[in-house]
Amino acid sequence: MKLYIKNMVCSRCKMVVKSELEKLGLQLLAVDLGEVETIEPISAHQKSEIAEHLKSFGFELIDDKKSRLIDKIKTLIIELVHQQNAQLNSNLSDYLSKHLAQDYSSLSNLFSEVEDTTIEKYFINQKIEKVKELLLYDELTLSEIAFQMNYSSVAYLSNQFKKVTGFSPSHYKQLKDKKRRQIEDL
Repeated sequence: MKLYIKNMVCSRCKMVVKSELEKLGLQLLAVDLGEVETIEPISAHQKSEIAEHLKSFGFELIDDKKSRLIDKIKTLIIELVHQQNAQLNSNLSDYLSKHLAQDYSSLSNLFSEVEDTTIEKYFINQKIEKVKELLLYDELTLSEIAFQMNYSSVAYLSNQFKKVTGFSPSHYKQLKDKKRRQIEDL
């Protein structure tokens, strides 16, 4: 049986969910971002127990199709930005349509309706959070970050960064209180 879990955004999340579900006595076939597959079926009582247990770690079980689809969109974007450094072989709409086997306009409309933002803005916010992280590490130049994050130029990255954060990348690096947001809060 498959369980769909909201806020599973990284490998650490997968480890926590796996560990906690095993503590509850579940035998797992697979644990991926946003979903877990169990060997045996799960009763309604077990499901509510799982939901309550995972809630204490910031995770939620997702039951309806719309929420699962939105969570899959977010997971694909998070993986793309944070693990693949936004390296796309095509544009974002084609990437999402291909991976979700659905028309992009319907994905976009659903996402905007439920999340009150566009897929593109969500993607940009994820990229900017990754740029903030790379700026904090202070290991790469802004040119290297722009290249790594698939920006066409440093100027384009700087403009987008300033639109989202209100600061230039160089000013952001100088701030003492760097305000990064958690992935699941974007």
